[in-house]
Amino acid sequence: MKDKQPLDIFNFCAGPAMLPVEVMQQAQAEFVNWQSTGRSVMELSHRSKEYIAVAEEAEQDFRDLLNVPANYKVLFAQGGGRGQFSAVPMNLKGRGDSAAFLLSGSWSKGAHKEAQKFITSHVVGDIIKLDGLLAAPTITSEQIDPSSAYFHYCSNETVDGIEINTVPKVGEVPVVVDMSSNILSKPLNIADYGIIYAGAQKNIGPSGLAVVVVRDDLLEHAMPETPTFLHYKTMADYDSMYNTPPTYSWYLAGLVFKWLKQQGGVAAIEQKNVEKAALLYQCIDECDLYTNKVHPDFRSKMNVTFHLANTELDTLFLQQAEANGLTALKGHRIVGGMRASIYNAMPIEGVEALTSFMRDFARRNG
Repeated sequence: MKDKQPLDIFNFCAGPAMLPVEVMQQAQAEFVNWQSTGRSVMELSHRSKEYIAVAEEAEQDFRDLLNVPANYKVLFAQGGGRGQFSAVPMNLKGRGDSAAFLLSGSWSKGAHKEAQKFITSHVVGDIIKLDGLLAAPTITSEQIDPSSAYFHYCSNETVDGIEINTVPKVGEVPVVVDMSSNILSKPLNIADYGIIYAGAQKNIGPSGLAVVVVRDDLLEHAMPETPTFLHYKTMADYDSMYNTPPTYSWYLAGLVFKWLKQQGGVAAIEQKNVEKAALLYQCIDECDLYTNKVHPDFRSKMNVTFHLANTELDTLFLQQAEANGLTALKGHRIVGGMRASIYNAMPIEGVEALTSFMRDFARRNG
């Protein structure tokens, strides 16, 4: 068998996830000689006029894609999403001694656990069952102490494949959302949120980077002990360059933002994401061999989880999928089964190849 080329492989990894092929090809072409400078972008000083232009353009493209209002800062931070698990409570502790959390899966639970090191945290909702299927509860302002420093939730849980599509209404308490796995997958009303943060390794770029969108009035409430490189006000004052940022990741993120614009922006990419998810869920629902445990109203469009009715077939399924160029389909170790992550960069052809394989596998093994 001939060696497979990148375009023959569809990578369904939950993260670090696939990047658009066009972005990778451009980065490859520019790797050792960016814009005829004789240097790679990663060799440029972050304080050089050339790199500052790269950074400013990336931020502006991100703002354009999500229509970020002028009274919000966009920060490019280190430490990924988990870094923000600590940064958020440290930066908002000055607003109040407690915070409210909705737990809808592993990542919101992780954020809650980390926040307890810095602030008193109250769980106001947890995973529920609707018609025997996993779902997130509705949260209202009556459940939230109005003196809370913030309310936190994760809009898309990659492990169980649960997505929350409506913003909880919690009164005047700032809403903080972890959008690591569905940022830029659909339009947002930024004004609904006090802080949005997202680890980069799903829809933005390489791992290690995080993008934080924070409303101006929330920049002045940090604990005195907050490490300087996690301090939102300092980061904003220094344009995310108080210390040397992850320059190459920032550059690649900028290429992804330009690619998204070329696709027609987030409204256009949302339609593609809806189409991909519908195609895959239809296959799962129509084949007796596969089941999805999430209520239809909360099914993720980014991370589609499913189980085989006969778990003894799991290994064979994964082996044959891999042989067909369908990689990284094994579910998270916590829940088992399968998981197909179909972020922005996954083309419809990848989902079509997967569903074709799944139907064939079901016919042969059902």
